[in-house]
Amino acid sequence: MKLSTVPSLFVAVVAAAAAMLVALAATPSADREPPVVTPGTTGSPPSDAVVLFDGKDLSAWKSEDGSEPRWKVADGFMQVGFKGLMTRQEFGAIQLHLEWASPAEVKGDGQGRGNSGVYFQGRYEIQVLDSYQNKTYFNGQAASFYGHNAPLVNASRKPGEWQSYDIVFHPPTPGADGKVRPGSFTVFHNGVLVQDHIPVQGDASVAAKFSGATPTGPLLLQDHGNPVRYRNIWLRKLD
Repeated sequence: MKLSTVPSLFVAVVAAAAAMLVALAATPSADREPPVVTPGTTGSPPSDAVVLFDGKDLSAWKSEDGSEPRWKVADGFMQVGFKGLMTRQEFGAIQLHLEWASPAEVKGDGQGRGNSGVYFQGRYEIQVLDSYQNKTYFNGQAASFYGHNAPLVNASRKPGEWQSYDIVFHPPTPGADGKVRPGSFTVFHNGVLVQDHIPVQGDASVAAKFSGATPTGPLLLQDHGNPVRYRNIWLRKLD
């Protein structure tokens, strides 16, 4: 080996070691103690959750046009009533828990029965619909990634009964090369896995008010003209 090559070799080794340390710092490690999170009891969130609705008020929300929210709040729930609701905060990757109920009195059929939806970043919708013995297009029923993926199974409860969604969402991210890297949805409906790491490519739903990939955005609960109820909404930030 020529002596002149030693400095450059040393630099290369140091650079490789530095890159390895950066990669290790960004990767979960068995050598680092995880933070402590106190799990919630039934009906209550874990200690690191951001509570968006605890049954008392709509302080975490605004109407989708920016005005003050006008949904009814009573008996621990809020009810769809006037324009969609949007969170005042914006979020990236999250674990979301919410509970919802379609009207106990059945009116209409298909998409006209207990219709609402949960939009992530205002763009990507997990459908809320009364899908108990109610036929519609597969990628538009309850717990579908609306317009994209039908749920693996129909885990719907009867009209008027409380149902739960537990959703892990990773948003699409814009890369330095200008290309969008896909995100993903994993969804449990009433404790049943219905969307298993489904890709989110970055194309917005036609019903959304936003387009393109972005690191963060608001949650939006849709007003589709049906008096759907929501309660116990919280999330955990994953980024």
